[in-house]
Amino acid sequence: MTESIAKVRKAVIPAAGFGTRMFPASKVVKKELFPIIDKDGRAKPIIQIIVEEAISGGIEEVGIVVQKSDIPVFTDYFQALPSYYQKLSAEKQEYCQYLQNLGSKITLLTQSEQAGYGHAVFCAKEWVGDEPFLLLLGDHIYASDVEKTCASQILQVYEQANQSLIGVRIIPGTEIHHYGCISGNLVADGLIDIDTIYEKPDLNYAREKLHVSGMKEDEFLGVFGMYVLTTKIFDYLEENIKQNAREKGEFQLTSCLDKLQRLEGMTGYLMKGRCFDTGMPDVYRQTMIDFRND
Repeated sequence: MTESIAKVRKAVIPAAGFGTRMFPASKVVKKELFPIIDKDGRAKPIIQIIVEEAISGGIEEVGIVVQKSDIPVFTDYFQALPSYYQKLSAEKQEYCQYLQNLGSKITLLTQSEQAGYGHAVFCAKEWVGDEPFLLLLGDHIYASDVEKTCASQILQVYEQANQSLIGVRIIPGTEIHHYGCISGNLVADGLIDIDTIYEKPDLNYAREKLHVSGMKEDEFLGVFGMYVLTTKIFDYLEENIKQNAREKGEFQLTSCLDKLQRLEGMTGYLMKGRCFDTGMPDVYRQTMIDFRND
């Protein structure tokens, strides 16, 4: 008899960074609250678009990891009515109710110190419990090329793979030093049996160690910014934190993903869609253009 697969009910979004790459605007506005104009012409904060992406895949609860001092900012956005509520049109009042409904699915988790992406993920351990969870970057937004949203795609593939999963995309060698990458064997239907996960390799290393058979020369599989992970990842993150095993001064996720892959196996999935970075001025500007027109 086939073992039943635990439904993925929770998503984690780390959003506790200082946003120094978006300085000076990030002095007064959290970078996760910077606006993006969606296809309907509505100005939404980045974090809302990410939460909606998670919910679109059937996620029931979303944990956003924030700095303690930023709790009122996120609470006000998702739960409080604006002081000028009565002056809004009926349509906008209805949208305020929609935001409150969205907020009812959100739990704000805190990161006591900004010690890296892996540390931020670890801060969700108690809230996640013993369930597999969807992990989304706090500064990436997503657009699907097919009817199913990107979150729906990766959650459906997880049910088939029944092991931790990393969404990937094809990136040129000229960009590989900006991203986490994987290598492995192409299986079928965009699935990759992962054998290596590596953070921001240089091109020579990637050519030697990370090229995937069947792909074009100097094309590689870069991380899409969307994962489904088992809770074993928290054990490796905790081990690094206890041993103060930092990489470039911070606790990273990638080395722990590689350990998880070696223990449990891990599948890559070539996403049918695009991810858009919002974490730096130039790419944020381009995302403002591309996301609405995608």
